[in-house]
Amino acid sequence: MSTTVSADGTKIAYTRAGSGPALVLVDGAMCYRGSSPNDDLAKELAAHFTVYTYDRRGRGESTDTTPYAVEREVEDLDALVGEAGGSALLFGISSGAALALEAVDRGLPATKLALYEPPFILDDTRKPVPADYATRLDEAVAAGKRGKAVKIFMREGVGLSGGVVAMMRIMPFWSKLKRVAHTLPYDTAVVGDHQSGAALPSPAWPQVKIPTVTIDGGKSPEWMRNGVAALAKALPSADYRTLAGQTHIVKAAALAPVLRDFFRS
Repeated sequence: MSTTVSADGTKIAYTRAGSGPALVLVDGAMCYRGSSPNDDLAKELAAHFTVYTYDRRGRGESTDTTPYAVEREVEDLDALVGEAGGSALLFGISSGAALALEAVDRGLPATKLALYEPPFILDDTRKPVPADYATRLDEAVAAGKRGKAVKIFMREGVGLSGGVVAMMRIMPFWSKLKRVAHTLPYDTAVVGDHQSGAALPSPAWPQVKIPTVTIDGGKSPEWMRNGVAALAKALPSADYRTLAGQTHIVKAAALAPVLRDFFRS
């Protein structure tokens, strides 16, 4: 493990593997090194790139500094890209894709951008998150009710059924989810207003002009695939790819070849 220090003094823990052009992988909600789909993805890509995986602030071995703001997470990424030599290829998954988008829009020195299924609800193919979703999530975290926060996220953010969430709560990994529940409001802030069912504004991320690919899984929910397709249309230099047979829990072996070809082209 290595560490870098963000602009506000937060320690960001990261792992570097492989050789070649620098590539930074950005996790989605509740994930961190050792508990992330990016762990396997890094192994798949390390033969072609110097791959950086890291713990977003408040998770794993990274520290945290309050109050939270999305720009702090952009600064975390900027510090990591500095460690990588000053510019990097960038991949984000789920809410990490939304963070990667925001970071590039705010001037992060990335040369190419790949995004897998940012959880944008941009039409009526699923219910939007409730208007008081962020407030209730904040209240649960502030009250120390981590299990309640995870439940709110899974039911209303992810859109899982009550029965599925009830089963999750008796599984061993539920305690692992609760350990990082305090960071769920961070992901909510990163995704912003893009879970309301409204179409993307025009322009959406006006400074994202680098080559970009947006990717979804062929078996992912309609609302999520619609959001990915809409994002591709909203960005001036974006291609849209679908991985047949994949879901939001994408397999590294299916995703890695697409990223490898895009980043090396």
